[in-house]
Amino acid sequence: MEQDLSRIGVSLPENLLGKFDEIITKRGYSSRSEGIRDAIRGYIRYYDWMSEVEGERIGILSMTYDHSQRGVVTTLLDIEHEFSGLTRSAMHIHISHDECMEVLILLGDGKEVKAIAERIIALKGVKNVKLTTIRPGQEV
Repeated sequence: MEQDLSRIGVSLPENLLGKFDEIITKRGYSSRSEGIRDAIRGYIRYYDWMSEVEGERIGILSMTYDHSQRGVVTTLLDIEHEFSGLTRSAMHIHISHDECMEVLILLGDGKEVKAIAERIIALKGVKNVKLTTIRPGQEV
């Protein structure tokens, strides 16, 4: 267990906190703090894994976003055009009136594949981003 603890304040929408509380109850955490520490550890592990994406890669980048969020669609299109040399295929699905899902199949340098994912992750209105990569020819 960590010895030196720091106290922080976090502002969350009520629906996100409610969902988080449901999950920590189902998983048996003793407190929100324990659940948040575990979530942060998972985020750090994912970030470390993403940092190792090098060399030629095939990537599947999936995202969901609120298309009614001001500017998100235009910014997503700008990013996708900026990295158009990587995109081999794209699919767009309407999940609800305001929510969309896009899946991009990417092929290229791992650093560029990672860069497009990181740019999209940072956008306000983007709810979920998942990047999975493999090396071409890699046996799974």
